[in-house]
Amino acid sequence: MRTKKLALGCDHAGFDLKETLIDYLNRQKIPFEDYGTFSDVSVDYPDFAHAVANAVNSGVSENGVLICGSGNGVNITANKYPNVRAALCWNVEIARLARLHNNANILSLPGRFIDKEEAIKTLEVFLITDFEGGRHAIRVQKIPRHSA
Repeated sequence: MRTKKLALGCDHAGFDLKETLIDYLNRQKIPFEDYGTFSDVSVDYPDFAHAVANAVNSGVSENGVLICGSGNGVNITANKYPNVRAALCWNVEIARLARLHNNANILSLPGRFIDKEEAIKTLEVFLITDFEGGRHAIRVQKIPRHSA
């Protein structure tokens, strides 16, 4: 069972979807910390991506969810952190593989390109799927940047 709160964050383009996911998390009694934004007023996605990525990078949260219009901006920002493996997912199968093969710890969602039902299913799969390890662990260990 999850012991650390899930970290959530979005920009204005992801706000509506984040609110939908919060309703789902509350119904499932899954603990979370909402790092904002708290409205659909235009904001800069890195501010919220950094907050979530920092929570996951430091171990305050085991996993995170980030949402912006395309999912790319928050995903790029989050992956600047050494202990973060953010994955841009737009369906259940991509999320399952991100966990199984990449040990992704942040789910990035494209708020303008995924419907609410698919986003909920994608989050469910992301949260219940365990890392497969084995040959995939060797590959994940090669991800951190190395000096040339």
